[in-house]
Amino acid sequence: MQITLLGVGASAGTPVVGCSCATCLSDNPRNKRTRCSSIITIDSGENILIDTGPDLRNQSLRENIKRVDAVLYTHTHADHLHGIDDLRAFCQIQRVQIPLYAKEDAVAHIQAKFGYALRQPSDFWDLPVLRAEVIHESFSLFGAPITPIPVLHGKIVIYGYRIGNLAYLTDVSEIPESSFALLKDLDILLIDCLREKAHPTHINIEQSLDYISRIKAKQSYMIHMTHELEYQSLNTRLASQQVANAFASYDGLKLTFS
Repeated sequence: MQITLLGVGASAGTPVVGCSCATCLSDNPRNKRTRCSSIITIDSGENILIDTGPDLRNQSLRENIKRVDAVLYTHTHADHLHGIDDLRAFCQIQRVQIPLYAKEDAVAHIQAKFGYALRQPSDFWDLPVLRAEVIHESFSLFGAPITPIPVLHGKIVIYGYRIGNLAYLTDVSEIPESSFALLKDLDILLIDCLREKAHPTHINIEQSLDYISRIKAKQSYMIHMTHELEYQSLNTRLASQQVANAFASYDGLKLTFS
């Protein structure tokens, strides 16, 4: 399988509107971060999208995405959900109803706020044609094993996901002890790393590195980064601290896993 990181930025993206910091003014394309989302391509050709951020249209054009076969939602904050209407294009192209998978409270939120998009296929494709399914435990999509991983995002419980030997953990403030059993023997760990300073709803660099050291994936990549973290500087720091196989990520990064 392959994952493409569509966006690795935090809720404001990078550059931040009106900001003139070194990262926002950088000419390094790896400092240009859209809102956090990824897409997994199964060997048989299906695409599983993780979250629908507000940059989904531009991300899809940039990566030449022609189909979305399912969506996994981590949670329903705007920077992870409010591109849902852009799924309309894939419904039109494929003439299919796209399934959405999420926690019960996330499904209820989508039904309340985007109920117009939850509809049966017909001859009318000018709106998204989606269905929402509540998930509580492991299931399979197109032959790929999917395991929801409960994590804390401030005071709320959201889902990370394990897909095969890859784990995707965005918007994490704490990983509950019970979830570590779901994170063994990973090829790739994608993990929240908001900024340098502590934050009430996200882990910072130090906390992210602590989790990386404990989980011990073969490779670990930091995601959901603000403009306070400059790409090359962060990678240089990780190398100088001799953090084994830990890297800053960037929009468009492609990784393969089993």
